[in-house]
Amino acid sequence: MSRIGKMPITIPAGVEVKMSDNVVSVKGKKGTLTQAIDPSISVVIDGSSIQVSRATDNKRERAMHGLYRSLIANMIHGVSVGYKVQQELSGVGFRATNQGQLLDMVLGYSHHVVFDLPKEITVTTQAERGKNPTIILESHDKQLLGQVAAKIRSLRPPEPYKGKGIKFTGEILRRKAGKSAAKK
Repeated sequence: MSRIGKMPITIPAGVEVKMSDNVVSVKGKKGTLTQAIDPSISVVIDGSSIQVSRATDNKRERAMHGLYRSLIANMIHGVSVGYKVQQELSGVGFRATNQGQLLDMVLGYSHHVVFDLPKEITVTTQAERGKNPTIILESHDKQLLGQVAAKIRSLRPPEPYKGKGIKFTGEILRRKAGKSAAKK
């Protein structure tokens, strides 16, 4: 049995979960999410808990068992609490500002990089004196939030020598030594 898949999911107050035609829909104060479920996986909703189970013990179904349990748990956490990702811009002259859903960044290129965010994601930017500018992304959809954060990071990934670029807050970069001094 999958250790993750067999754990029950508790439904917090204010969250409504429905199952119809192998589609789970979760509705809460932050929004609504839906997820199609593989027909070999069964989802049973009883009161304030959800149990995910599988029909057979083959390799594919064992993998799907834990996956769908995690996806449903992430959906429930997202619509009740939400998710948050912080990114730092480290580099001389790197800046970030936002106007609604448009994120305008100066990343050392000859032009500004303007990124249009989906409506499900809210963005705030912070620029304090003596600290790196910060981009804060919040959403109820964990998958979309991770995808957008990775796309923003890919605009200027941190380089290994000075660490310039966009990195997640708390991310530890693997640094390299620069050129060695010439021998005399």
